[in-house]
Amino acid sequence: MLDRAQDAPPGVDAVKAIGTVSKHDYESVIEPIVDAARREGRRIRLLYEFGPEFGSFTPAAGWEDFKVGIGALRLFEGCAVVTDIGWIRESTRFASFLMPCPVRVFGVQDREEALSWLVSLPEGPGVSHQLLSDSNVLVIEVEQPLRTPDFEALAQTADSWLESHDTLAGVVVHARSFPGWENIGSLLRHVRFVRDHHRKVRRVALAADSKFAELAPHFAKHFVQAEVRQFEYAELDDAVAWAASPPDPSHADAG
Repeated sequence: MLDRAQDAPPGVDAVKAIGTVSKHDYESVIEPIVDAARREGRRIRLLYEFGPEFGSFTPAAGWEDFKVGIGALRLFEGCAVVTDIGWIRESTRFASFLMPCPVRVFGVQDREEALSWLVSLPEGPGVSHQLLSDSNVLVIEVEQPLRTPDFEALAQTADSWLESHDTLAGVVVHARSFPGWENIGSLLRHVRFVRDHHRKVRRVALAADSKFAELAPHFAKHFVQAEVRQFEYAELDDAVAWAASPPDPSHADAG
């Protein structure tokens, strides 16, 4: 069975697996959590505990777990798995690289730490962005590893603009250093964002002090249609002005 824990802090859902977990347990415990999150317009922070009382999953429970997970991936903001069972710890670590949200494994004795970690997760997108309508430039401020919700929010802003405009003049990424991605799911969402939008953006400016930013224009020309240029972190105004200016005809001819 799955037991809904009552001691979880606000904003966190906690369940504990006891004995044999069946399809009915997912239908009566997990699916209502997902349905409530959809109704309330919130994201899910889930603590999933497998203590010594846990026995096994039925085959139908495994299939139900897969179905619920696929259908609700975008609703999850974080998941903490609490267990000392080796195969669950290892399979969770492997699956975490494919999840669009952060996933961490904790020992049974670290349950309180797991709850604290879930509470501490940032809410919503981890980067800020602003579309400068007067210059038709999207400015993105990056201070922490990129997350899937970041690209969902960016896509919503860009797509809303593109509903009534043919292109974005430019995108400016402003970052002291490149922090990387939260997990492989975030990286894949980044790739999809670029794939869906690069033909509608004329220029991309990277205002960042990092080796990655210096090398990015050389790599980007092989993958994106936009003209890409690097600026120093302190040259944000210059980066925005360049991104907003008319495209270089020689670049267009080269493409």
